Amino acid sequence: MARTRAVDFEEKQRGILASAAAVFAEMGMEKASMAQIAAHSNVSKALLYHYYPSKDALIFDIVRTHLAELDAAIEAADRPDLAPEKRLRLLVRQVLENYRDADDHHKVQLNGTSALSPKQMAEIHAIERRIVKRFSAVINDINPNLNSDRPLLMPVTMSLFGMMNWVYMWFRPDGPISRDEYADLATTLILEGVKAVR
Repeated sequence: MARTRAVDFEEKQRGILASAAAVFAEMGMEKASMAQIAAHSNVSKALLYHYYPSKDALIFDIVRTHLAELDAAIEAADRPDLAPEKRLRLLVRQVLENYRDADDHHKVQLNGTSALSPKQMAEIHAIERRIVKRFSAVINDINPNLNSDRPLLMPVTMSLFGMMNWVYMWFRPDGPISRDEYADLATTLILEGVKAVR
């Protein structure tokens, strides 16, 4: 007979993912152990293995959940009725808001995917492509000539993601700029830069 799920299964699972992300971010993917993750999660190793049979399974679910939540938040925040410049500003703000308190998950996304299977990577890449496509479509609306002579739409789009994805390396909540102010700064840099791209 199949084992039934506990009422708090998803809550415990989310707690395990957060704890695992913290351990991976601090120790690295190779050095972190299931025993350390169990201890940090305040669960037994047996219970941890009930949820996740391996470190790779944990890494995959951390990254998949992080990206799926980001994708859903961007979709919910998007306003296609707005002028593309305002729409882009709104989307950048949403990404940076989703990155709030998610530095550990983000580090796992950036550093941990080499351990994943081709099938797992295909699922991760599908979510990433959806996110990037939404941004590139808006940037294309701002400057439809980006791909006229050379394929520059993707380099411009990925430059914006570079500004957003590495913010965890230097941003501090008590620093000289707020998260929303940085979102506006990054958007302005792209908007002004896009005008100059020929």
